[in-house]
Amino acid sequence: MNKLFFGVFIAFLSGFSAHSQGLFNKTDTFTHQDSLRGIITKERAWWDLKYYHLNVKVNPAEKSITGSNTVRYTVLKEYNKMQIDLQEPLQIYKVIQDGKEQQFTRNGNAFFITLTASQKVGETKEIVISYGGKPKEAINPPWDGGITWSKDKNGKDFIASTCQGLGASVWWPCKDHMYDEVENMLISVNVPGDLTDVSNGRLQSVKKEKDGTKTFNWYVSNPINNYGVNINIGDYVNFSEKFKGEKGDLDCNYYVLRDNLAIAKEQFKDAPRMLKAFENWFGPYPFYEDSYKLVEAPYLGMEHQSSVTYGNGFENGYRGNDISGTGWGLKFDYIIIHESGHEWFANNITYKDIADMWIHESFTCYSESLFVEYYYGKEAAETYISGLRKMIVNDKPIIGSYDVNKEGSGDMYFKGANILNTIRQLVNDDAKWKSILRGLNSTFYHQTVTTKQIEDYVSMQSGINLSNVFDQYLRTAQVPIFEYFFRNQKMAYRWTNCLEKFDMPIKVKLNGVDTWLKPSNEYQELETKTDKATLVVNKNFYVIDYNVTN
Repeated sequence: MNKLFFGVFIAFLSGFSAHSQGLFNKTDTFTHQDSLRGIITKERAWWDLKYYHLNVKVNPAEKSITGSNTVRYTVLKEYNKMQIDLQEPLQIYKVIQDGKEQQFTRNGNAFFITLTASQKVGETKEIVISYGGKPKEAINPPWDGGITWSKDKNGKDFIASTCQGLGASVWWPCKDHMYDEVENMLISVNVPGDLTDVSNGRLQSVKKEKDGTKTFNWYVSNPINNYGVNINIGDYVNFSEKFKGEKGDLDCNYYVLRDNLAIAKEQFKDAPRMLKAFENWFGPYPFYEDSYKLVEAPYLGMEHQSSVTYGNGFENGYRGNDISGTGWGLKFDYIIIHESGHEWFANNITYKDIADMWIHESFTCYSESLFVEYYYGKEAAETYISGLRKMIVNDKPIIGSYDVNKEGSGDMYFKGANILNTIRQLVNDDAKWKSILRGLNSTFYHQTVTTKQIEDYVSMQSGINLSNVFDQYLRTAQVPIFEYFFRNQKMAYRWTNCLEKFDMPIKVKLNGVDTWLKPSNEYQELETKTDKATLVVNKNFYVIDYNVTN
């Protein structure tokens, strides 16, 4: 190999690496409000959330809500100051405990309540928070959420909530941190009499009020994260079926606007197909007790637990397009498959801190390829997931900043899926890989988790120390470069553009033969026994391969 060229190439890579580090390590500026939102403050840590009764009246004419939230909790440590979150411009009117009004102060979106009664360790207590106002309107739901106030084509109100990242406190008062999920809750929603509310869990009753409105009471018997709680209000009609799953009959209910009933009955056939595929890969649907619902919404869709929302226009793909560019993305309705996949990764297994949002999005984006594999074969799935790579930008690390409610790069979707597919190649045992995916959902059933817990579990169950792989792909934005060259019937190869200790094995076809190599940051040599050697990196590894022979 020409030494001058080699030197120039290395200088280029070194410059690229330095530029990358400078680009990807930019620091964000965070405020006191970010900390109040994102950290487990002492005003949160002393009490364990048990139950909510969220009771709200929705007034479409004024775009306002009023109501209350009853919060039941267990005392973990004696303290008398409690943090409850509610975002401006909503207001808390009063807080009651044991029939007595409690004093509180406001610091931005955090309210600090001074409790007069003694808070004894092990005791279960309640407070009732009355609140109301005009909540933030959603600008671009579900990404920039709030409440969507819209009309259907017949002029009837069509209303929904979205709040991931932004926080459930944008529309109701709660302990708005993901680490502490409520164990069960009752959701009571009062709406105009000609409309229906669909929320999480099972419908317990519908009460006709004297003023002509109706109150819908929904009970959630499983733990639920705050952003998973939702309201969907419209002129809905309902149809249903039973899915015969791993835990028996699963009730499936579908709510769509009245004019869309016929088309929904056809398009929503993807729901039982999804359940069959994902129960195979991930284990039983995690919320049999609360049923599965698919609900039409006035935005694209969202993974609200047992109340998955849908707005994909009743067509396959992502708004009719195949984001993979391979053709396989038009074999299924993207929103039904992706948002329902979150029932396992987001709602069953939930991040403690939004910095670890990749746990939700990487696994769920990867689930799309598993759906394809279940119905169309492994080659189709590999083609699909490779096709997603054109969407990756490598702008910053996938893991965000902790304790300030800051997620990482949007690459957690498409790059995250390709990371998991890469790890599957390292496991090199499809049965074991499937057992890892199912094991995650049983081991961390209805739990909030950290990245470390997920990393450690996958490493332990695979029998491979994957710490360097996770560090490279989750904590930097640099794509490893597999660099190689041929000379004198030998091949030299190494990793560049990576962390110093990155040592991931890689599978290649060397002279047409499947071969595993174990590169490091230092060049290694291998005899090729030919001057016409060829090498093709297995397409399932998310790396850049660079032949610098010439």
